[in-house]
Amino acid sequence: MTTTAPTVTPPARTVRPPRKARPNGQWALDGRKPLNDNEAFKQAGAPLEVRERILSTYAPGGFETIAPDDLNGRFRWWGLYTQRKQGIDGGRTAQLDASELSDRYFLQRVRLDGGSLSRDQLRALGSVSNDFARGTADITDRQNIQLHWVEIGSVPELWRRLESVGLTTIEGCGDTPRGFLVSPVAGIARDEVIDPTPLAEAIKSTYLGDPELANLPRKFKTAITGSPSLDILHEINDISFVGVEHPELGPGYDLWVAGALSTAPRLGQRLGAFVPPEDALEVWYGVIRIFRDYGYRRLRNKARLKFLMAEWGPERFRRVLEDEYLGRALPDGPPPREPNGDSDHIGVHEQKDGRFWVGAKPPVGRLSGDVLLGLADLAETVGSDRVRTTPLQNLLLLDVPSDRVDDAVAGLRALGLDPDPGGFSRSTLACTGLEFCKFAIVETKRLAARVSAELDERLADTDLDRRITLTINGCPNSCARIQIADIGLKGQIITVDGEQMPGFQVHLGGGLATAGRAEAGLGRTVRGLKVPAAGLTDYVERLVRRYLDQRLPEETFAQWAHRAEEEDLT
Repeated sequence: MTTTAPTVTPPARTVRPPRKARPNGQWALDGRKPLNDNEAFKQAGAPLEVRERILSTYAPGGFETIAPDDLNGRFRWWGLYTQRKQGIDGGRTAQLDASELSDRYFLQRVRLDGGSLSRDQLRALGSVSNDFARGTADITDRQNIQLHWVEIGSVPELWRRLESVGLTTIEGCGDTPRGFLVSPVAGIARDEVIDPTPLAEAIKSTYLGDPELANLPRKFKTAITGSPSLDILHEINDISFVGVEHPELGPGYDLWVAGALSTAPRLGQRLGAFVPPEDALEVWYGVIRIFRDYGYRRLRNKARLKFLMAEWGPERFRRVLEDEYLGRALPDGPPPREPNGDSDHIGVHEQKDGRFWVGAKPPVGRLSGDVLLGLADLAETVGSDRVRTTPLQNLLLLDVPSDRVDDAVAGLRALGLDPDPGGFSRSTLACTGLEFCKFAIVETKRLAARVSAELDERLADTDLDRRITLTINGCPNSCARIQIADIGLKGQIITVDGEQMPGFQVHLGGGLATAGRAEAGLGRTVRGLKVPAAGLTDYVERLVRRYLDQRLPEETFAQWAHRAEEEDLT
């Protein structure tokens, strides 16, 4: 007898609807409901309003009276960060929370927005440095001045003195339009395409401190130049205006958007749009509002404009700018010409008015209160009333008459500001590092000063006809721009022969568009290549000598580093 197996009907398959994508917190699409604690505290109280609490409550009451959301959040809108508690080594940075790493002292950032410092402003900075900041003063790589060791009780008088001479700390940090990079030779260079000074001043006077722009997804960085040396790092800013000559419309700006480095580097995009000078303020306002309205706010590590650009692309970005924010199309325009001239502006140079500027190098951007006061006296002696800082942590003494140039050079040298530094001292950049920064893992400033001086001495016998840039960063965040240096060093704790020690991951062959390099590119990393801080000078010397032995005719260090075998880079 044959038995037929019963027919089994499989259970009906449940078809699940596609999972709804989580909102990114884009105000224009998702509404303004806060999706994280950072967004919540910004909506709970306008960050700029913390100024009044600092003046009326926290300064008189002392550090213990400061509310946590103000201390760790809103204070940044006035350029104040708690600095790193002394004595905590870099190996513990990732093990401790912010309260354990933070000291009772503050970093105070003074924003300059590419403007000149007058003698009165130099004296004000020097006096507050000596009176309230233990004589500290550093030039940042965004042309600002940073003071350290500031106590909360000193802040009202510090601000009063700065503001009495036209300086400000507003929006020095925080989710705001940060201090602008502006060509250090704006309005004085003989070969300038366009003077960016009016645009920088218009943005500052119109929108700095505007509550409508004081709650961005994260920071927003601006750069403006008219110099053919392309001296403001236009490829790594959220918005950059680069001076160009339009064949029909005359001088104006080429528009670049959404560049940034940090742990996920992305170079900015040309939109292909020409911006006439009279439209530049409106265009800046349109781009920053796109960031405000469409920028991602759910995750802090995805909240920069570069991530929106990665989704949209430059064509869509330009279309949204023109259709939704400007209400008209921008003309197409030419790209910048291949850069020429030294973008660090070091040395003696004639201005277009026949006077001179003298560019000098403070060791890794480090000044002091006494140096600032001495610089004011020197400027007065040689008939100048303007000093500017640069994105490479240099400074320029402007408007020096021809018969006082030698006195200016000698005076700068006497202050420790070298108008003719060695190649490595000239081209080395360092972030704040373990000395003051809560994110840092290794020490940077003293190390960079020592290593660059040693390299200048050791390599004095070589035929190094092109300078090699060296940047030293205390953590992965790339404040010193490690991915765009010939030799970029990212601080970390490394293990050598079973022993943990401060060291660096190495990036090689990066750079932005400069004389001799037409296009920007990020550096190369070699798997497993880590260098101990104690052996840094030896490593860089060995690397440079290999380059000199192996280079092809006219080959730059960056070109060699990208083609070299890995064993040649170790």
